[in-house]
Amino acid sequence: MAAERYSVLPGAEPFYFKGNEIGVLVSHGFTGTTQSMRFIGERLAEAGFTVYGPRLKGHGTHYEDMEASTYAEWVASVEEGYEKLKQECKRVFVLGLSMGGTLTLYLASKYPDISGIVPVNAAIEITAMEPLEGASEPRYLDAIGSDIKQAGVVELAYEKTPVKSVGEILQLMRLTKERLPLIQCPALIMVSTEDHVVPPDNSRLILESISSAEKEILQLENSYHVATLDQDKELIAERAISFIQAHCK
Repeated sequence: MAAERYSVLPGAEPFYFKGNEIGVLVSHGFTGTTQSMRFIGERLAEAGFTVYGPRLKGHGTHYEDMEASTYAEWVASVEEGYEKLKQECKRVFVLGLSMGGTLTLYLASKYPDISGIVPVNAAIEITAMEPLEGASEPRYLDAIGSDIKQAGVVELAYEKTPVKSVGEILQLMRLTKERLPLIQCPALIMVSTEDHVVPPDNSRLILESISSAEKEILQLENSYHVATLDQDKELIAERAISFIQAHCK
């Protein structure tokens, strides 16, 4: 495991809010940072939950650090967060944006004691990325962050996307897609009706593929991909809180 060469950017630090015995793990996405999850994390904490937002390996520093990281290290980042909350809480829920949603699904497929999941614009299949897999040129692509409908809102994300990292997320998506039928916990799937990063039909496929008896999909009609920073962020927080409260009884 390669050490990160760069320091953590201001605003990209992991966050932790101590609350009650209900834990919520919140995960940011590919090339992004905890900044995209901070509002949701704070709202969940205000509702009384214990909340942890880990920084994924290679994220929130410099895109060269991301280039040197692997999807297995991204998985390890959220697994460490899950174990931290599991030690402190009676129940643990997971909420993730984009690749954070992919990681949410992966965790739920591996840890059946997770009480419920809230994937937001989760990625399991992005065919536009596939031609880049294994490519050595170009080394970096333009940024994919800040797909936000609300004017003036900016996501703290990398200005370049390493092509090597595209290969890593493709592997993670394939692995997670195969594991979807293993998921049995309650699921509230949120999807933006217009998303310029992850095709919205990913969420429909997730809904159809997981084995959960309790599952529903919520359309986010006023946000693009980074919905947790966009015009539906209050709706996301409110519905996530209601979902968690309903499954704590």
